[in-house]
Amino acid sequence: MLGLYLPLLFSLLSTGALSAPAGFDQRALAVTAVSTATTASFKPFSFYAATGYCKPDETLTWSCGLNCDSNPNFQPTTSGGNGITSQFFFVGYDPDLDTVIVSHQGTDPDKIVPLIEDSDFFLESLDPDLFPGISDDVKVHNGFKDAQARSAQDVLAAVQQTLDDNGSSNVAVVGHSLGAAIALIDTMFLSMNLDSSVNVRHIGYGLPRTGNKAFADLVDSTLDSTHINNQKDFVPILPGRFLGFHHPSGEIHIREDGTWVSCAGQDNTDSRCTVGDVSNLLKGKLANHDGPYDGVTMGDSGCK
Repeated sequence: MLGLYLPLLFSLLSTGALSAPAGFDQRALAVTAVSTATTASFKPFSFYAATGYCKPDETLTWSCGLNCDSNPNFQPTTSGGNGITSQFFFVGYDPDLDTVIVSHQGTDPDKIVPLIEDSDFFLESLDPDLFPGISDDVKVHNGFKDAQARSAQDVLAAVQQTLDDNGSSNVAVVGHSLGAAIALIDTMFLSMNLDSSVNVRHIGYGLPRTGNKAFADLVDSTLDSTHINNQKDFVPILPGRFLGFHHPSGEIHIREDGTWVSCAGQDNTDSRCTVGDVSNLLKGKLANHDGPYDGVTMGDSGCK
């Protein structure tokens, strides 16, 4: 399927259309080292994102193998999705983190690029029934929007039940690739539909651009979001900014020497960050998409 898009992609590369659009702010933004302690703190969430690829009957019984064993005290509430028309997801409680976990399944590296760049994709406003009070100016990739909507109400009900059952006020929504995009929209959905006292954060891995500048600005102003990109993975530079897509702040970039750096601002163009390091598809490596993220590899290899 990727071959269908190569003529368009090479045309865009040759004309420079994948560079920043006119008027895009490319002023130098801070890049700082991430401490080993902070790096280590993400590892449980990395395994939860990887576990999103495991089948619902395995995550509901927390018997999926390595990925489940890496967070042994997790208490599942619900699992769902069929992996075909709706992505797998699960919800439960981690007593060690005192946090309700929501994880969304991603997709294989060879499928994510055609999905992101499908000829029918476009930016679309979010459903005000799911996102009360949302502005029509806030738009996201229509495919990501539809994927999040399929499980939205089931996730909300399970999160509320798990918060009540455990007396917690913390929620972390995680995912890799397509799952990271669903998780970001889901984080906004939960933050708008749960009590304001609940702390909802997003941790995504290999996150493609999910929405427009208005969406990115809303994420920055209302959500706690971190997106971790591995080496020369080019999925995070798609869809292109020339199409109106824009990353929120919160990037952590794993460099080729294995060090982690925090990249301030939106779409930081410093060469130590993804947009600067992978300036076009020809400089990227799809093999980096699955990780490793501090030793954690995404996909179903860690499932039963």
